[in-house]
Amino acid sequence: MTTQVAIERPETAPSLWVLGDLVRFMGELEDKNLHVLDVTVPPGSGTPLHRHASPEVFRVSEGEITFGFHDKGRASTVVAGPGSIVTLPGRVEHSYSNQGSAPAVMTVIVEAQMVAFFRDIGSPQRLEGRPSPDTLSRVAAACARHGIEILASATD
Repeated sequence: MTTQVAIERPETAPSLWVLGDLVRFMGELEDKNLHVLDVTVPPGSGTPLHRHASPEVFRVSEGEITFGFHDKGRASTVVAGPGSIVTLPGRVEHSYSNQGSAPAVMTVIVEAQMVAFFRDIGSPQRLEGRPSPDTLSRVAAACARHGIEILASATD
């Protein structure tokens, strides 16, 4: 039996722009269905309120990320700085954003279905400005294919 060790460096990792965020695919444990991503979130970028079956673990390494949560109609937020870990079970309504003036970076552990979604909507080029109606339509279709429910727009 051969043991395979993989080493991935941020500067050479496969990466895609997922709307406004740069997602680097850093590694995976195939037999465990777990993937490690590094996500760079520029100022003003983030996700709308959404939910999905996949649990997630976020570890902020640079900057600050504001996480929003909704539970039984109650909204709450938490600002997570370097070293903070946010663990979300599946189906939790959540969002995140970088409300600071510098990029924030976080390492995220997700299941394969989330990676498939990111690869489905990702692009090698950064999206400049607000997404076009075409882009929003493509993202909505991908959300439906991957079991992601968008609950509010990014401007709500």
